[in-house]
Formats: sequence, C-alpha cells, structure tokens
Amino acid sequence: MTFRKLMPLGIASALLMLAACQPPAPPPARDHGAFNQEKPRSILVVPVVNRSAEVNAPDGLLVTLPIPLAERGFYVFPAHMVRRTMEDDGLGDADLVHSADSVKLAQIFGADAVLFAVIEEWNSKYIVLATTTTVAISYTLKSGKTGETLWEGKQRRAYSVGPQGGGLGGLIAGAINAAIERASPNYMPLARQASTQAVAAPGQGVPLGPYYVAKR
Repeated sequence: MTFRKLMPLGIASALLMLAACQPPAPPPARDHGAFNQEKPRSILVVPVVNRSAEVNAPDGLLVTLPIPLAERGFYVFPAHMVRRTMEDDGLGDADLVHSADSVKLAQIFGADAVLFAVIEEWNSKYIVLATTTTVAISYTLKSGKTGETLWEGKQRRAYSVGPQGGGLGGLIAGAINAAIERASPNYMPLARQASTQAVAAPGQGVPLGPYYVAKR
C-alpha cells in the first residue's frame, strides 16, 4: 500500500486516539426552573430509608446531611429533633415517612421543602487482602407547597485499604490495615463526600439559598 493511501488511515487513527484521551464531557446543567420558581428558604430532612444491611447507617447519614445544605444557604431543621418529633407523631418508620405527602410533612414544621434520602449501599467488603468501603445515596428534594420534585441527586463513593507496595513489610501492613477497616469501617468521610458532592456539584447540585455566604 502506498504512503498516500496510508496517510488518511494514520490521520484517522491519530484522531481516534486523541478522542479517546479526552476527558468525558460534563453533563448538561440541570434544569432548576421549578426550584427557582419556589425559592425555598428552609429544608426539612426526614428520616433516611436504609436499603443496606448496616442498621446504624441512617444515623450516620443524618449527621452529614444538614451541613452541605446549610453551607448552600438554607435553614435546615435539626435532623434528630425532626426524627424524635415524627416518632412522637407516629411517623417513626422511615419507609412510611417517604410514602407520605411532602406537603403534609412540611406543614408539621413550617418547612418550604422536604429532603428524602435513601441509602442504596453502605458496606465494606474484604477481598484478597484488601477492603473496599462503599456508600451510595440517592436524594430527592420536594416542595412543601405542591409536592413537586424540585431536585434529585445520586452519589456513590468508595475507597480501598490494602497492600501499597514496599515488599513483604508493606504487604503485611496493608493486610492488617484492611482487616482493621473491615472490622470497623469508617463510613463517615464517604457519607460527607457524597452529600457534599450531590448538593454542591456545579450545574447539578442544589442552587444557592437565601442565606448563602461565600467562603473567603
């Protein structure tokens, strides 16, 4: 085959390689029309639905959820106070709360919007001297006036602990660290990262609220 015939093939191959090396395009900005129309000022975080086998997962997530929302400029009702109040009103079951009308839930506290969170994954798996800890959470923010969905998000975060090189000593140390992580997984950093990324992701997260103060 002549050089003249080979040249287009070479150019095409080079273009394909360059395209493969390009980072994926960011997703298009979310339509926040419904959110911006209502302009909620306060958010009620209701008890979390837990689809994992870890019974303490909802309490762990509730600790992290109000912080990124408050940092976005919203008043967030104290999550554990909300849970106790709902338990007193016969709404202690999270699945029952999530099936309830968000308008009626908001009226109990005078909230503008209600945030529902579902734990899809909250586990730690030990495989071949390494432990991988994972959390996956879905979020839905509904209007306290109409029940309309104002925003939705989903995040999954994971990290692994295990051998990091360094010969036999590194292998043993990594295996020990993996065993410690498996015995007592540290979910909280992942939960914080997931909630923060979901709420504050540019173009995808919750728009800024009325009490937002830019960090210096």
